[in-house]
Amino acid sequence: MKDKKLEANLSMVASRVMAGLNMNGLKYLLPLWLGALTGVTIRCVFAAVAFWLTGCFIKEAAVTRKQRIMLFCLGAFGLYGFMFCYLLGISKTTPVSSAIFNSMQPIWVFLISVFFLHEKATVMKIIGIALGFGGAMLCILTQGSDDLARDAFTGNLLCMISSFVFAVYLIVSKKLLEKVGVVTMMKYIFGGAAVSGIIVSSVAGWDAPMFAEAWKGEWHWTAWAVLAFILIFPTYLSYFLVPVGLKYLKTTVVAIYSYLILVVTTVVSLSLGQDRFSWTQAVAIAMICISVYFVEVAEGNSKKTDTPLPPQS
Repeated sequence: MKDKKLEANLSMVASRVMAGLNMNGLKYLLPLWLGALTGVTIRCVFAAVAFWLTGCFIKEAAVTRKQRIMLFCLGAFGLYGFMFCYLLGISKTTPVSSAIFNSMQPIWVFLISVFFLHEKATVMKIIGIALGFGGAMLCILTQGSDDLARDAFTGNLLCMISSFVFAVYLIVSKKLLEKVGVVTMMKYIFGGAAVSGIIVSSVAGWDAPMFAEAWKGEWHWTAWAVLAFILIFPTYLSYFLVPVGLKYLKTTVVAIYSYLILVVTTVVSLSLGQDRFSWTQAVAIAMICISVYFVEVAEGNSKKTDTPLPPQS
């Protein structure tokens, strides 16, 4: 079990580093080379095809019709809903701000635990949650729109919603993972997300200037290289590794790894000029970090061994 936990932790480190770089890659592509909704559809369709091909080489236990439907719906609404809000959000705000809201996932997990899974709301948890939301509101209300963030308020709000949706996704997918294999789960989840993406993009319209330029014979290789990186690493490999972490770690621990996204995104964003240093951002990051520490201390003092998931989601 110790080896499995080490493997799970290493999987989450690799996954979250790729997810951090994903934010910088998406900021480069959106909306100049790729529309947000079209980007979601491309990612979901690519991952669905990749996981179904992977399933041809990996044998896992058969799943029931009910399980397939549940996984498909989780992808169609949960995973697609997360990506929908996330890509729309990051196209309007900066990578660091989007990462700040991504780091709120542990707070959402605890809130869901309190309201839906009958977790006890201690004073320390309430203080932690209040600090976290204070940091989020500080970022939303003080960041102005500029050349790096064309609609910061809307973008930050969408990124906060996306972090909540992903927290729900983590909890539900962990519960389903008890009964199905990793590849099987991702096949049906991304299958559902791909169907949602194709439907939404068909109605809203396709927006992919880089594809239109390529059709005319003008290949912008940097944009294509960034897209290839996003599809292979943050989309396929990163999502492949998350269930490995969920299988052997608490959902709260998996959620806390979102802080690694914040670190990677901040360093790369400032290095590439995709963001500017802001004292309000720094204070917001500090408040959210302290808030999760408070909640984790309270969790450690709790009699329950795995907050969000009775008997294990």
